[in-house]
Amino acid sequence: MSMKATKKSKIGTERMTLLDYVIFAILLVLALMILIPFWNVIMISFATQKEYADNPLLMFPKEFTLDSYKALFADGTILSGYKNTLILLVIGLPLSMFLTTSMAYGLSRSNFPFKKFIFFLVLFTMIFNGGIVPLYLIMKSLHLTGSLWSVILAGSFSAFNMILMMNYFYTLPESLMESARLDGAGEWRILFNVVLPLATPIIATITLFYGVAYWNSWYDAMIFLRKADQLPLQNVLRTIISTSQTNASNASSVDATQVSNFSMGMKMAAVFVTMVPIMCFFPMLQKHFAKGVLTGAIKT
Repeated sequence: MSMKATKKSKIGTERMTLLDYVIFAILLVLALMILIPFWNVIMISFATQKEYADNPLLMFPKEFTLDSYKALFADGTILSGYKNTLILLVIGLPLSMFLTTSMAYGLSRSNFPFKKFIFFLVLFTMIFNGGIVPLYLIMKSLHLTGSLWSVILAGSFSAFNMILMMNYFYTLPESLMESARLDGAGEWRILFNVVLPLATPIIATITLFYGVAYWNSWYDAMIFLRKADQLPLQNVLRTIISTSQTNASNASSVDATQVSNFSMGMKMAAVFVTMVPIMCFFPMLQKHFAKGVLTGAIKT
């Protein structure tokens, strides 16, 4: 057994060509180009003002400090941003998945009435849209401006995500739906009990797309919301960065260096705390991501 294992390992090593090593080196360099700036952001957030001033490209600070994080959470605005973003996710994500899944299933059925016309209307919105002014007027006429519902409804549906899911549903055998209909199942029961259990990859992929979109949403909130306690996390981060930059520019020449260094630590800390949750969310769905995108992007 040991001789066979040794022989297999030698064969695997011999298959590595010069091109393989070149590709590996290129990928390693690209990975370091991504990881080093990210690590630098984290280390600056834990560094002191003096240490950052001495070495902006900081990899391992000698003195760890939580001053930037204490200043960031001092007034509670970052916690308010977390609360509002979680509200967007808890309400908006299930709503988006329901709208996308139900329409994708309907348009994937061959006997759906006016299927081509409805699909054309959906596809038309990917190419042309009315812009932010008509959307704002609609939200205003519905008395939703100044409410988180305006942000939720504005991003509740994506034509691109619906088309991906619809194409995935095309790959499912029609015989499964016919068998369920013969047993007396309705369309909603077929969708939830037959189709969705077989569509785990595309469900995970679209959930990731919508989750990241809601987590990073800031433009709709900037347009529709006015109160500071209603702003989601990304808008709070934008406010913190702009405020720290303003304070640094308005500081006296004597204190300008200290203020800019302190503001840099706060900015890096704010970036880090806004990235961590979505980074924890991504690995749970990563195994389904490639299969869902590949299958959903190809119409069979």
